[in-house]
Amino acid sequence: MAARSPGANSRAWPVKRTESFGGVVVRAADGSPEVALIRVRNLKGKDVWALPKGGAEPGETGEAAALREVREETGLEAEIVEPLDSVTYWFLWPPEQVRYKKTVHLYLMRATGGDTGDHDDEVEEVRFVQLDDAARMATYRTDKQILKRAADAARAW
Repeated sequence: MAARSPGANSRAWPVKRTESFGGVVVRAADGSPEVALIRVRNLKGKDVWALPKGGAEPGETGEAAALREVREETGLEAEIVEPLDSVTYWFLWPPEQVRYKKTVHLYLMRATGGDTGDHDDEVEEVRFVQLDDAARMATYRTDKQILKRAADAARAW
């Protein structure tokens, strides 16, 4: 029997840790809160609906990174209302044969201005969705969980 290449067994790939920061951006619309979701393409090229998030730049705080990423990916200006839970998940990056353990720190935010048409090129679309519907529309399990928690917090405003 031939020995398997380490590249064929992703469990043998090294682990890298990474962090991202982002937000659940809420606005009031006719008395019913809406949240901004972004449509992007995943690593397989498929459309997914997600929360805006990304990495911090050198010397940037988590809060500043979250506000910047929201602005870049949605075109919206926002203010942080409160921190939400952090979520951790794993994914594979075959080009480098690496397993990533990623932690995303999210904040509940209130939209204060901006234009959803001013998002960056990595985002296909920005859409405000009724907060109660957003968890059903989101693609990723972790985003669904955060959106459910954010709905409870936003109703307390």
